[in-house]
Amino acid sequence: MRQIILDTETTGLEPKQGHRIIEIGCIELKNRCETNQSFHQYINPERDVEDGAFNIHGLSNEFLSNKPRFSDIAQEFIEFIKDSELIIHNAPFDVGFINSELKLLGKKWGRIEDYCTVYDTLTLAREKHPGRKNNLDALCKRYEIDNSQRDLHGALLDAKILVDVYLKMTGGQTNLSFDSKSVENIKKNEPEKHANSRQEKLVVIEPTESELQRHHLLLKSIKEKSGGKCLWIESEPD
Repeated sequence: MRQIILDTETTGLEPKQGHRIIEIGCIELKNRCETNQSFHQYINPERDVEDGAFNIHGLSNEFLSNKPRFSDIAQEFIEFIKDSELIIHNAPFDVGFINSELKLLGKKWGRIEDYCTVYDTLTLAREKHPGRKNNLDALCKRYEIDNSQRDLHGALLDAKILVDVYLKMTGGQTNLSFDSKSVENIKKNEPEKHANSRQEKLVVIEPTESELQRHHLLLKSIKEKSGGKCLWIESEPD
């Protein structure tokens, strides 16, 4: 199962008011394990960033001025997410912006739903924790996930945080990867671990004579009551 954890940053809150995407961050999961594949791109929105949005992500007009436009990276982005399940926190927001960008490119690009399915972790969080805050910061605190580096929002950083949040909410498994390097390290260390375990001094506690006698009497009683079907007494001395 291929899943893509996705987040975006934008110039403002509403694509219908002409706001645009300025950053996309994606991280690939396969069978609930993070791979080494990701997609990250800053984008020139061809318009100014609102002050309120800048205060959230810190991406300035000057910084974005020499970045590629969405039309320049659209094909690469679509190829990366195609045939996957997108995992997004507050999916309507990001999907709305992505579909707005695709619409600007022309009808042939369609909608994001034409390329993949979408799963909203905010909806899941509200079902699991009704009546509580369910933004990423609140979920990190609830699931004891380190988000100390999140002074400002960032698409790739937030996608990385969402990986842990999603895995915790859907089964508690995080940071579990069985790539070839990990398997190689396990196999390399295995003989040494077995050797060390054989060298450990085991403590043997011998039964006293009184304990042996009581044990033998108990087995005899079991043999009599079971019609001679006590298997353990066959190895016991008479």
